[in-house]
Amino acid sequence: MRFDPRSLVEIAATVAREAGDLARNMRDTAVADVGTKSTQTDVVTAGDTAAEQLVRRRLASLRPGEAVLGEEEGGEAAVEGLTWVVDPIDGTVNYLYGIPHYAVSLAAQVDGESIAGVVYEPATGHLWTAWSGGGAYLDDRRLSVSDATRLDVSLLGYGFSYSPERRRRQAEAWAALATRVRDMRRAGAASLDLCAVAAGRLDAYAEHALNRWDWAAGALIAREAGAVVHLPGDLPALGRDVTFAAAPGIAEALCEALIDADFPRV
Repeated sequence: MRFDPRSLVEIAATVAREAGDLARNMRDTAVADVGTKSTQTDVVTAGDTAAEQLVRRRLASLRPGEAVLGEEEGGEAAVEGLTWVVDPIDGTVNYLYGIPHYAVSLAAQVDGESIAGVVYEPATGHLWTAWSGGGAYLDDRRLSVSDATRLDVSLLGYGFSYSPERRRRQAEAWAALATRVRDMRRAGAASLDLCAVAAGRLDAYAEHALNRWDWAAGALIAREAGAVVHLPGDLPALGRDVTFAAAPGIAEALCEALIDADFPRV
């Protein structure tokens, strides 16, 4: 079965904008209704739930019969055909605290591989897009990763697990790496970190324990912008659940540095 990735991007952009605008507009009431998931720090708001429900309704209307996998309501990938993968609010803790660095991530996947993806920033109205073979874009500007070739003057993005013990081990690894790079950033939204690599705002990004909805759109955007991208299962030396994106000129050196720093594996 063949799909037109560019037309899927157009649909994803429409739906993601609607969901993101809903989340932004209802934030004041949404953050008064907060639950938790895997740990007390892993939160879900009424905004997450409402945004995902909107995405599901709109996709059922625009693309009837296609599977949807989402952070809040689950679902399973299609055995045949296309699956939509949605994170209704990536960066929920930022959303909860009023930090405007959060996004709606929506991707179309076939056989587990993203062929179209969008990341929408409700606070700014910016839209990141990519489709297979078509490049990556921020609004109408085509993106390209940085030309970094030296790890010691590279800017890295990272994230933490919700598990307290694994977070401690991750902090130790990042501290060991800190003297080998220019600096590091922890922004709190994986999809936007991957987009930042695509735009050259970060030279690289790595994080353990992401779910498919965290990286489905952002990893495609980074790859289409020229990044070296490894998804969970690709790099056993760094852990079976690592997501990694880097400018080609530092990718190998960063992998080696993370191994030296005992980047926490499971």
